[in-house]
Amino acid sequence: MKYDFAAIEPKWQKKWMEEKTFHCENHSDKPKFYALVEFPYPSGQGLHVGHARPYTAMDVVARKRRMDGYNVLFPMGYDAFGLPTENYAIKNHIHPAKVTHDNIANFTKQLQMLGYSFDWDRVINTTDPGYYKWTQWIFLQLYKHGLAYKTTMPVNWCTSCKCVLANEEVVEGVCERCGSPVIRKEKSQWMLKITEYAQRLIDDLDGLDFIERVKTQQKNWIGRSTGAEVTFKATTGDDIVVFTTRPDTLFGATYMVISPEHAYVKQWADRLANLAEVEDYVAAAARKSDFERTELAADKEKTGVMLQGVRAVNPVNGKEIPIFISDYVLSSYGTGAIMAVPAHDTRDWAFAKKFGLPIVEVVQGGNVEEEAFTLKDDTGIMVNSGFLNGLTVKQAIPAMKKWLAEQGLGHEKINYKLRDWVFSRQRYWGEPIPMIWCDKCGWQPLSEDQLPLLLPEVDSYEPTDDGESPISKMTDWVNTTCPCCGGPARRETDTMPQWAGSSWYFLRYMDPHNDKALASREALDYWSPVDWYNGGMEHTTLHLLYSRFWHKFLYDIGVVPTKEPYQKRTSHGMILGEGGEKMSKSRGNVINPNDVVAQYGADTMRLYIMFIGDFEKAAAWSDNAVKGCKRFLDRVWNLSGQLTEGEACSPANESAVHKAIKKVSSDIEAMKFNTAIAALMALVNDFYTNGCSRGDYEALLLMLSPFAPHMVEELWERLGFAGSKGGMACQQAWPAYDESKTIDAEVQMAVQIGGKLRATITVPLDSEQTEVVAEAMKDPKVQKFTEGMEIFKVILVKNKLVNLIVKPKK
Repeated sequence: MKYDFAAIEPKWQKKWMEEKTFHCENHSDKPKFYALVEFPYPSGQGLHVGHARPYTAMDVVARKRRMDGYNVLFPMGYDAFGLPTENYAIKNHIHPAKVTHDNIANFTKQLQMLGYSFDWDRVINTTDPGYYKWTQWIFLQLYKHGLAYKTTMPVNWCTSCKCVLANEEVVEGVCERCGSPVIRKEKSQWMLKITEYAQRLIDDLDGLDFIERVKTQQKNWIGRSTGAEVTFKATTGDDIVVFTTRPDTLFGATYMVISPEHAYVKQWADRLANLAEVEDYVAAAARKSDFERTELAADKEKTGVMLQGVRAVNPVNGKEIPIFISDYVLSSYGTGAIMAVPAHDTRDWAFAKKFGLPIVEVVQGGNVEEEAFTLKDDTGIMVNSGFLNGLTVKQAIPAMKKWLAEQGLGHEKINYKLRDWVFSRQRYWGEPIPMIWCDKCGWQPLSEDQLPLLLPEVDSYEPTDDGESPISKMTDWVNTTCPCCGGPARRETDTMPQWAGSSWYFLRYMDPHNDKALASREALDYWSPVDWYNGGMEHTTLHLLYSRFWHKFLYDIGVVPTKEPYQKRTSHGMILGEGGEKMSKSRGNVINPNDVVAQYGADTMRLYIMFIGDFEKAAAWSDNAVKGCKRFLDRVWNLSGQLTEGEACSPANESAVHKAIKKVSSDIEAMKFNTAIAALMALVNDFYTNGCSRGDYEALLLMLSPFAPHMVEELWERLGFAGSKGGMACQQAWPAYDESKTIDAEVQMAVQIGGKLRATITVPLDSEQTEVVAEAMKDPKVQKFTEGMEIFKVILVKNKLVNLIVKPKK
């Protein structure tokens, strides 16, 4: 009986599909379990092993939970709007909808090829009008509640894609999608006010079962800091407001820096003696991304231009101080202006040394001539600080806040690094933003009964030279009537960013065919929240944060029943090429799942992808190890022809079987898939050594079922278990273990003589000292080293070692 995976796997995939084996209902007497993986972008390259690792892991978990007696929702869909499809469509003159359709068909075929237990009746596609109707509906609710607004602001502009990017989409100064340089550009954009939810996004992490590095990344990205807003007067009479976490150091502020985009730069133009120099610097800063201006510039020499003709007045001592523009200050963070205290900030110190600016120590303890002294605690003593002199930092901070408030010069303030998110894209392949501009009434929301607002057919998907969407050329679609006054009006031609559709997709899985609501209340109440969500760390400050924000908003307006969308979040490591290098076409080391399945079968692919290493860490692909997993499945298959009768575990294997059940059960829940598989491999070794009964083999098949479901179902059927047990292996109860049978009846103990290891013995568990010593004295090596000696002391560490202390006999 040969293991013919090429015939077996399609057979069971077809059976699962026809019988809807993994279909689930929105009600059940069983407890519910919602397992979620991040849905893929259906690119032309198809599925890759980077998808297969998390998908296989959560499929193993979902399959085990069904066997544990849960009603399991494990869905799949496609995040199909976005630039790659549009760029491909432009290059090949194929409509993006056609490209998307073909890519989804290929992805679906590959996902089914790997035997994933998705409920295929719940598939969603973000480009389906029935889906993006509700994406548009959510946007309208955000707008009506004051959380969506349009403003002109400096944005990240990809010079190749010709569209706006969020800060998170700029990686080391280039577009994360195409790798082209990103510059700063003034643009009118729709924004979402996520900053309104900043504190809640931090606070509510405490009640979630997220891995710690996910929580830490989100907290750092939101960047909460407590301090004060302080008002400096400019010599023009204008107020310059700064945010500082250290108001106690105000006496040490010897200059100010504002961002090159600050409104005052243009406002003061006619006062500046060096206007041309200032304008040149502003233009140079516009060619840099935020990343280049902050992170990349952190260790580089600071640049800037002093504004000649305007100065600021330090509010605590009345001294005039110079004002600079410098690109390390961003208009998007704080107020776009800072007070510089070079004695106690390394960045300010480097800037001051370059431009020959005063450095005044105000907290005792630093060598200000050599480097800035940054206080690590609040015990430093204030100096050169007027009414603060002699106070500790801890005392000085509230004292200065009180003084600023009394003088009307400042107030306590909590600030966040998190910025409102840019929601506009000047591209075609995205959800139309359902807003209408009327010259008389301003921005008006489209009536909800007109949703979905469909994308128009266009002749060209090319970005326009003026940076507007290709849709802007479709005058028949653009021109409309105002919902408020009925007069002539124009539709918004920007489209939504790709993350719009992924910010709520987990809700649609709960009720994907509902045309009356994004999901019924019954389905939302039953399935919420997602019990276990696995995804990439690269999405922690993108999708994961966006979707938590949207979900909290939907909770606030009564649409969803929970304040958080996901109860548990885990993450996986990357799969590297052979030798540990990142997979890439240029290196020629990309692994195509189709090739692996064709050569070894889907079950070998699944088993290996789980055996490759610690799930949370990167792991290198190894063709030899893939072959090893295939050999293991061959051994399991061949064992089926050597079974002895007996529906119960055989005495020789009973302990090993119960230990394996305990180990595999706990390891799957802990995502230690590699050690779970190692335990199964060890169990098969025991079976070959001790013989294997039908009962032994049944337990093995059930434990192996989540990892290698096709082969297990075939063996289950061929051996008659399907008939005797009533159904497929995946429909059986997960095997239970008896704790008492997982404990060894005997243990090996070390025997030391005078502290030196001389032998090992096997004794009954928990043997008393007299029994251990008696057994030890039977060993020839122990007899040799105790000959002519007497034992005058015994040190026993139960179940581990015995140390015999001896001396010569008298």
